[in-house]
Amino acid sequence: MKSMAAYREHFPIFKNTVYINSCSYAALSLEVEAAFLRYLKDRHEVGADWIGWCDRLERVRGLFAELLSAKADEIAVTTSASASLSSISSSLDFSGKRKKIITTDLAFPTEAQAWHALKKYGAEVVHVKEKDGMIDLDDLERLVDDKTLLVAVPLVCYRNGALADIPAIRKIARNKGAMILVDAYQGVGAVPIDVNEWDVDFIVGGSLKYLLSTAGVGFLYVREDLILKSNPTQTGWFAQEDIHAMLIHDNIPAQSARRFEQGTPSVPNLYAVEAGLKMILEIGVNNIRTHVSALNERLKKGVAEIGGKLSSPINPENHGAMITVASTDEFALVEKLTEEGIVASCRSGNLRISAHFYNNNDDIDAVIDGLAKNKKLLA
Repeated sequence: MKSMAAYREHFPIFKNTVYINSCSYAALSLEVEAAFLRYLKDRHEVGADWIGWCDRLERVRGLFAELLSAKADEIAVTTSASASLSSISSSLDFSGKRKKIITTDLAFPTEAQAWHALKKYGAEVVHVKEKDGMIDLDDLERLVDDKTLLVAVPLVCYRNGALADIPAIRKIARNKGAMILVDAYQGVGAVPIDVNEWDVDFIVGGSLKYLLSTAGVGFLYVREDLILKSNPTQTGWFAQEDIHAMLIHDNIPAQSARRFEQGTPSVPNLYAVEAGLKMILEIGVNNIRTHVSALNERLKKGVAEIGGKLSSPINPENHGAMITVASTDEFALVEKLTEEGIVASCRSGNLRISAHFYNNNDDIDAVIDGLAKNKKLLA
């Protein structure tokens, strides 16, 4: 493997900018740029290439599976995490006694909204509280009962970077026979995921953050023995067992997780996603986690030295790649950092600083200097 410094050279933005905003959108690599251009070249040279595009879709499916240590048949390639959640929602059955869906106060809006939309079908939606910025496991255990159908949690909270204890959550849910869904969008590519170790039912995510590519492609992992028990009504021709059969008098869903897919995939973005995933797999998520953890320890120390207040958990085992700093005016702070050539983002009173493998100590020091110059905007 090349050094992280060598990979950094693949991202032109660093020539003029301290880009530390991967929790919002990844920096653009030369490889992903070339993939987009390849799509345009193919359109000029070939026009419509459905066989080639379907082959690319299957390659992307295989790369997502490798990333999660899953089987390819357990992966649906969707257009977004929202689309994945919609497919799952449409497969849930509220005819029995299990009508409760448990989400959390740390959930990304789309995830929670998907469950609240199911109230019209009889779903009871409850929220687990947060405690010290983390999912309150005692509250979760209190809420999960034999009427619980699904427990849904974020791997990493988009507001404060808190990293969920998936094994502990799984144990609580499984003890009452509930299914478990993990929204991994804010962690996948930066936090190692092994579906065999996690033993959860569903994982959703997408490609525009730590997976280096773009909006327009998401993924859904479905545990193998749950696939044929699931019958999504949000469907389309790519969800069929034979997408080329062009059936109009029946619905024959795929025997794999493809049954959770819907219409025509976002073809241009498949090119980009393939390039981004290949780079992530080449580097290795464990290596990325180690590299970013060192940067974040430097960042946390620097923030403390200038009198800043972290909103993220202090323990590195309890947060993902994103670190958050409390602010009195987070929008003004983002603007001030932008003037210093530093690109970050904010949510809910917090500045979000999210390093990836392409960041280095100089980036972290620039952020700390920028925060020091704007101490009046720190809480």
